[in-house]
Amino acid sequence: MTNLDNAGMAFGLVVAAGLSTAIGAAAVFERRVVRLASKPVLAAGLGFSGGVMIYVSFVEIFGKSVEAFGADGTEERVAYYSATICLFAGMVLLRLISFLVHRLDGGHHHGADAVDLAQQRSVSVPPLVVNAEAPQAPPQVQSPAADVEAPTDAGKTEEAEAQEAAKPAEGAAKKSEQDSQLQMMGLNTAAAIAIHNFPEGLATFVATLAEPSVGVTLAIAIAIHNVPEGLCVALPIYYATDSRMKGFLWALLSGLSEPIGAFIGWLIIKSTGEDMSQVVYGILFGMVAGMMIMIVILELLPTAYRYDPKDKFVTNSVVSGMFVMAISLCMFMA
Repeated sequence: MTNLDNAGMAFGLVVAAGLSTAIGAAAVFERRVVRLASKPVLAAGLGFSGGVMIYVSFVEIFGKSVEAFGADGTEERVAYYSATICLFAGMVLLRLISFLVHRLDGGHHHGADAVDLAQQRSVSVPPLVVNAEAPQAPPQVQSPAADVEAPTDAGKTEEAEAQEAAKPAEGAAKKSEQDSQLQMMGLNTAAAIAIHNFPEGLATFVATLAEPSVGVTLAIAIAIHNVPEGLCVALPIYYATDSRMKGFLWALLSGLSEPIGAFIGWLIIKSTGEDMSQVVYGILFGMVAGMMIMIVILELLPTAYRYDPKDKFVTNSVVSGMFVMAISLCMFMA
């Protein structure tokens, strides 16, 4: 049965998956990459990852939980019940984590609002500059009372000039307020993503210990959906601070909680000893399966449908993810 022989490989996969947030964050260094990260692409990526995680949770990891509980001769029915309880316990635990995440993130979903606001910020800045520099002459040209009340026109001209002079200050104030909002949103998104990445690191670590092939596929799926997460953190912080490096580093840090989750899993397994390892594995597999399912239900699919409200890509991507996971498992079983 499972042991810690694959611990090195498991840690490596977790670190690689966690650091994939840096791929999305790197978009701040090249605007053309940001354009490539369109909403349909993000929706398809999230849907694909969700399909992989749902399939592997129900078909592989839950089965490993049942197998672990029954390894010491426990009746199959009891082992199945135990695994089922752990599955729903994991779902409840992730629901509590999600509640904390949404309290931190102000109800935003996977940073989607942060990306929307950042894109608005990048589009709205040029018009502010244009409006501040462009003289608005039409009110003077089309005034029908120009030859009757010349002094009044002069007064209006002075008022218009005063309003034009005030526009840069108003634009600067709005920009400062928006920058502050963007920076706070980016930091909150980083904290929220760091919290919900924790169980993903645990899931990848445990799955790799049980079956390296499953761990590799799962790590790839998690890495895929970590890419838009890095983008969600880096973009608003970059637009708020004008520092590409700050956006990149905060996004990078948000992914480092996955190795922490793996380390906690290693400590749990290491501290229990060989006598209780099968029960511990059964509990971990069951809870990890439940947490992964809830990550898909609460985070991945809602965000994917937000990017793709007409469902042009999400459902097909979910099925594609399941199919790829199924083919992977069949190949390694052959």
